[in-house]
Amino acid sequence: MSKSTKKLGSLILLTIMIIGSILAGCSNSSESTGKTKDGKTAITFMFRGQPQELKAYEATVKRYEETHPDVKVTLVQVAPDQYDTKLKAAIAGKKIPDVFFYNPAQVKAYVNSGVLKDITEYVEGSENVNIEDIWEKGVAKYRFDGETLGQGAIYGLPKDLGPFALGYNKTMFEEAGIPLPDKDKPYTFDEFINVAQQLTKDKNGDGKSDQFGAGFNIQWALQPIAWSNGADWIDETGTKVTIDTPEFAEAVQWFADQQNKYKITPSIAEAQTLDTYQRWMKGELAFFPVGPWDMATYAEQLKFEYDLIPWPAGKTGKPAAWIGSLGIGVGATTKNAEAAAELALYLSADQEGNQALVDAQVQLPNSVTVAEKWAADTSIKPENKQEFLDIINDYGRGFPAEKTYTAEWYDEFFKNIQPVLDGKMTAEEYVKEAQPKMQKLLDAAIQQEKQAKK
Repeated sequence: MSKSTKKLGSLILLTIMIIGSILAGCSNSSESTGKTKDGKTAITFMFRGQPQELKAYEATVKRYEETHPDVKVTLVQVAPDQYDTKLKAAIAGKKIPDVFFYNPAQVKAYVNSGVLKDITEYVEGSENVNIEDIWEKGVAKYRFDGETLGQGAIYGLPKDLGPFALGYNKTMFEEAGIPLPDKDKPYTFDEFINVAQQLTKDKNGDGKSDQFGAGFNIQWALQPIAWSNGADWIDETGTKVTIDTPEFAEAVQWFADQQNKYKITPSIAEAQTLDTYQRWMKGELAFFPVGPWDMATYAEQLKFEYDLIPWPAGKTGKPAAWIGSLGIGVGATTKNAEAAAELALYLSADQEGNQALVDAQVQLPNSVTVAEKWAADTSIKPENKQEFLDIINDYGRGFPAEKTYTAEWYDEFFKNIQPVLDGKMTAEEYVKEAQPKMQKLLDAAIQQEKQAKK
């Protein structure tokens, strides 16, 4: 074994030990009893989020403890970009949190490996939860019968559903004298480019654009474009990668052309100086994606009016968007299953707990009934929150990798896409080159799932 390999192994082991000590040590509980020193039921809750989300969850958990004085919840907060790594390290170190966030794409693997607990009995037996009133698409993401996702036992409930809508700077439109977008009729690809070009300007006269039509990250914004153009990453059987089609190549090329051909987005160099999120916050972008988790930040910091519209539509003539989600699950090894499940239900589906998070403007309601009233409340910005519900009800879908055993095949697509974005390679060339690499990884995931079932 080489020195570098030994060093890497030591670092991994050290990471596992550190995370394990955090989860075990800060709870001040005995592993054998699941109790604190003063006899309270001890639960660890591992989660992630933006600053406003973390504050909202801290406050909601504190509220839970006030009504459950016999329970002590130890919060383990992790930065979003480190969360998956640290959760996996905790699992590897056999220190699974009692309650934790996890991605729906991990359901199969976590159930098969004994990480998640079946909480069906707690959900169905709860007096405070009406499962029929929780978004069906959300609950289905965390059901698994051993063969098919969306069916069978419940291994978690949605922390939330996160429909990814398209936002626009209403103030910028009004100042430019351009008609506001129709909230009920999406732009075509050509119409979107035309409007974005009109809003890309050199406002200070230095010969460089300082206001742009858009600024999308391909990893989070290509999906609506590809889907609305009749393309997808994978076929209905979940066994074939389908990016090598004309419709998919057209969508990727249109995305790349925003910078290289139409100049409606900041260049790579300009984006490195000031990223597109910061430019949106400063009022320098006309269009930018918006999720419910952004609402609190935007309410506090945006100096302009914004609203929501459908994403532009390609060949199908219909908009598309993705619906993100995180599940709140219970660790299979918890010493306090009932209390852990109760906390998970409180945060996800209990009216009091979920309402507290909704009031903090970090997510939309998990209750369908409450969500409809919430969307109609014009005192909560943006005005067209109905767009979020339309995505859930009508045209949104989950990420392509949610129903496969691993996401490596999907992640592979974005690893080497930069030459296309730089205009040094056509999208048609790229998809033909990437498809076999992705197919190989998907085949491996299928085999891995078969082995896990044995």
